[in-house]
Amino acid sequence: MKRSQSKDRKPRSDAQRNRERILEVAKQAFARSGANASLDDIAKEAGVGPGTLYRHFPTREELLEAVYRSEVEKLAAAERRFAETLPPIEALRAWMLLFVDYIAAKQIIAPALNALVGDPKKVFETSYARIWEAIRALVKRAIKSGDIRKDLDAIDLLRALIGVASTATSPDWQQSARRLVDILVIGSRPVK
Repeated sequence: MKRSQSKDRKPRSDAQRNRERILEVAKQAFARSGANASLDDIAKEAGVGPGTLYRHFPTREELLEAVYRSEVEKLAAAERRFAETLPPIEALRAWMLLFVDYIAAKQIIAPALNALVGDPKKVFETSYARIWEAIRALVKRAIKSGDIRKDLDAIDLLRALIGVASTATSPDWQQSARRLVDILVIGSRPVK
């Protein structure tokens, strides 16, 4: 009985902070060193012991997957935060800029996930659904406010951003993608 209660209980705030720190440091380490980044170095840089890292993430695969899922969660949370705090068109633009950063992280993490997990389709499919829901909600809100054209399909914006990122061969592709966000937003305005 006690065991099931402890599983349902929310983690302590210090444990949650440790987990978040580990995920952020791991993302940076995987960006620098790829899938074989030292987990002991990640723990040290995050300011936790190796035991703490392994308690949260028993395997390298689980850590990689958690880093990826964390990036998706940031996108989903940003959609809600932007919708509550920004006008519709600005919320959409801000989320699209954040999506560019997500693509950059995914480009780093996806090859490592593919190498270690084999076929991470489930991870990517789940994230795609969350991303689709977020951009669809933002586009719907911007259409309703009259900020963007009624015939705009959210998937078109998503495809355009993914397209520029998938052809990213230069180190400055993110700057180009950010400019593209502004072009897409301007092109999405209603024709007068």
